[in-house]
Amino acid sequence: MKGNIVVGQSGGPTAVINSSVAGVYAAAKKLGVKKVYGMVHGIQGFLADKLCDLDEYLDNETGVELLKRTPSAFLGSCRFKMPKIEGHEDVYEKVFEIMEKHDIECLFYTGGNDSMDTVKMLSDYAAAHNKPQRFMGVPKTIDNDLPITDHCPGYGSAAKYIATSMKEVIRDNSSFGVEKPTVLIVEIMGRNAGWLTAAAALAKDVDCEGADAIYLPERTFDVDAFMAKVKDLAARKSSVVIAVSEGIKVADGRYVCELANANVAVDAFGHKQMSGMAAYLAQAVAAETGLKTRAIEFSTLQRAATHLASLTDINEAFQVGHDAVLAAEDGKTGMMITLDRNGDDPYQCGTSAYDIHASANVERAVPDEWITEDGCGLNEGYEKYARPLIMGELQPLFVNGTPRHLVRK
Repeated sequence: MKGNIVVGQSGGPTAVINSSVAGVYAAAKKLGVKKVYGMVHGIQGFLADKLCDLDEYLDNETGVELLKRTPSAFLGSCRFKMPKIEGHEDVYEKVFEIMEKHDIECLFYTGGNDSMDTVKMLSDYAAAHNKPQRFMGVPKTIDNDLPITDHCPGYGSAAKYIATSMKEVIRDNSSFGVEKPTVLIVEIMGRNAGWLTAAAALAKDVDCEGADAIYLPERTFDVDAFMAKVKDLAARKSSVVIAVSEGIKVADGRYVCELANANVAVDAFGHKQMSGMAAYLAQAVAAETGLKTRAIEFSTLQRAATHLASLTDINEAFQVGHDAVLAAEDGKTGMMITLDRNGDDPYQCGTSAYDIHASANVERAVPDEWITEDGCGLNEGYEKYARPLIMGELQPLFVNGTPRHLVRK
């Protein structure tokens, strides 16, 4: 590439989204790209011409390694929905005006479903108006719900955090229950796909009995059946721990969290902002059974725990960023880099560039054959798929007793 490039981050951060930026930067510098700009707060900031020069942070011995160990979105994220092209051509022309101003040849956007839609619309506009600039999608989402790709960077680290935290709270909850068990309900992220909640199954091992039940949004949630399950478990066990997805719905289509609060806020994409579901279920169990209950929301800890990131995830996040630059160098545009599993024993994974139209605005659910017959757990098929993704660790750089992060000025 003869011109400069720009990379942006969008949507909810992950523990490894910065590794993808590091991969873009490293590959671009190897190719001799003059300037690697970062969007400050994604496409929304880009439209306001807010850029930073990544050389200021990464052109040294420790910059890239520190960035890999930094949580959240180093460049700043956004939840900005690009408008439909028709009637909003001025917004799209603004993107190209800024790209031309800074001699930017290719735009790389790291994100999930909605971010890939942004790449799709920009590349479609460029094709329709004979614009030479190129656009590449770099996958990211702890939700793991992008299609085509075997899995999504960010998921392995979130799954590792969930599995680890589940083991820890299971041990904690089992400390009591001499007379009656304590029922602990753990709420895990996942609006429409249960990949994150499924990771609770990875807590089960020779040293841990695992969660007693796991509820995914792929199956309709029956409150009465749930209550019967809790009563049965409480009659047989001294500790009950249940993992539930924030996105579980009852038969009429309402999220369980809406049973407690009908006025749920929505974001720019029309997504309902969900929380409080575990608390609602814990209160319902306490009222129905008289048992002691607790509710935990892992919330943003699931995506912020870089100190417990999967090394496999870090390396693959770096790779998709790196290979997106190589694909752009080959003249590709309007594509997303996918992770392609080539083997399980040992685990092997490569990358490909795939048409962005197949990935934008499409959600991939947990396969039905990986959910147990009673709908309350995951089988060995899921573990075979997910276990390799959480393997390995990258030690943080500790200073004054806490991890050191790279922070944008």
